[in-house]
Amino acid sequence: MTKTVWQKHLAKDKTIAPLLEVIVPRQLKKRSNVCLRLCASIMSQQLSTKVADVIFRRFLELYPEGEPTAEQIAAKPHETLRGIGLSNAKVTYVHNVAAYFLEHRISDEALERLSNEEIIALLTPIKGVGSWTVEMLLMFTLGREDVFAVDDLGIQQGMVKLYGLDITNKKELKKQMLEVSAHWAPYRTYACLYIWDYKDGK
Repeated sequence: MTKTVWQKHLAKDKTIAPLLEVIVPRQLKKRSNVCLRLCASIMSQQLSTKVADVIFRRFLELYPEGEPTAEQIAAKPHETLRGIGLSNAKVTYVHNVAAYFLEHRISDEALERLSNEEIIALLTPIKGVGSWTVEMLLMFTLGREDVFAVDDLGIQQGMVKLYGLDITNKKELKKQMLEVSAHWAPYRTYACLYIWDYKDGK
């Protein structure tokens, strides 16, 4: 089977190259309604995938007319969102996101024109939104090919296992991870997808 440009590039790393032969590559997709996707990411924090899916489905059911806009999310009462299983903190964070998108007039089109670094700088001032959350948004909503989630536990565990990195010193571990991942640019997102699947035994 013909390899893609990014597969050929990642294959230069002899440690990750074997994964390219046994793991079916996932494709990146762009999704609309970035505000909603960011809210969904906040809802899923510290929850299992199954529980997060249930809560997000309940959230969408609050809007039978279709996916909600930032205005509609901001207008939903606190207690209504608490009623679908969100904590007080997460309700506040979801409202923070919607209000921020409205205040700064952030559209999908506007984000598309920004670099990864600019998007991280724009969105992380929102209380409840950290770098990891925005990195997941860049990967799985905006479909960016060159994102590396150094703080992701799964990536850390996968790279420790693959590359024999020292996990005892977190600062040194992240430094080593960044050094390794630099060779994957400009396709670091794809490398992360392979490492996640490797770590999960797929």
